[in-house]
Amino acid sequence: MNEIFTLLSFGDMGWGDEIALGIVMTVSLALASLPFGLLLGFLLALAKKSQEPSLRAAANVYTTIFRGLPELLTLFLVYYGGQILIQQVLSLFGDIYFEVNAFIAGMIALSLVFSSYASEAFLSAFRAIKQGQYEGAAALGLGYVHTMRLVILPQLVRLALPALSNLWLILLKETSLVSIIGLADIIRYSNMAARTTKEPFLFFAVACAIYLVLAVISSGGISRLDAWAKRGEASR
Repeated sequence: MNEIFTLLSFGDMGWGDEIALGIVMTVSLALASLPFGLLLGFLLALAKKSQEPSLRAAANVYTTIFRGLPELLTLFLVYYGGQILIQQVLSLFGDIYFEVNAFIAGMIALSLVFSSYASEAFLSAFRAIKQGQYEGAAALGLGYVHTMRLVILPQLVRLALPALSNLWLILLKETSLVSIIGLADIIRYSNMAARTTKEPFLFFAVACAIYLVLAVISSGGISRLDAWAKRGEASR
């Protein structure tokens, strides 16, 4: 037991510092990917419900691609493909070398995948809002922007929140994929510790416990957010 505490301790003798840094990296990556995924997913949902056939077709092609590709393959395409593309552009200006940042590549890849699923959550929420809401807003003289901001978006958030909450938990777990491209997250540090100490079960069990704790904390936050979103219903 003392040996376990030593291995998990902070300082030169243990791996506590590294695992803590991995937790920070994992949470930071998930939080950085979330707003971009939500915004892009919302825009895709608007495109899917648009009257313009080309917009609907483009949005459907996008979501089909990124929902169909394995997340790890999407990460590889963004990381390695992005590096090749940028290098080719830079070669036009001379002998310049550029290396794609693993964090940025992971954020882009996770945002693309997240947005493809989030668009369906938003689209379902849009369909659940009755047409009378739009007609009532128009009768009050509200334009499209004000209708969306004051009437539609509050309902949209409440209706889409359960599905988006599940997607957040999935996003949190999928951050583990970035260890493949060298980002020092929970999995990468756990793997390094396991190989160095020859204690794979211990460190991967710790990684499991960390992800479970993050999921529990997220669930608590989501419950509070859900209660806040439904605060208007309680008084009816």
